[in-house]
Amino acid sequence: MYYVHVLQSLKNKSLYIGYTFDLKKRFSEHNKGESLATKPFRPYKIIFYEAFLSKMDAKRREKYLKSGWGFRSIKKMLRNYLQ
Repeated sequence: MYYVHVLQSLKNKSLYIGYTFDLKKRFSEHNKGESLATKPFRPYKIIFYEAFLSKMDAKRREKYLKSGWGFRSIKKMLRNYLQ
């Protein structure tokens, strides 16, 4: 399985969107500071994820969620969870 995930920084409330095949491991890496993109904004919480059977589908979904329309739609969908 491949996972598209949305993390929210507990430091500044920013969102990070990514994909991985091992969600637990990747989440741990983000919170340990092993990712340069997320290190300055640690710690994180997972606020959303989706599972896909193919890597290509997960990458396509990640790309969409990072686009203007996709980012607006994910923020609208999660508005009750964003703090």
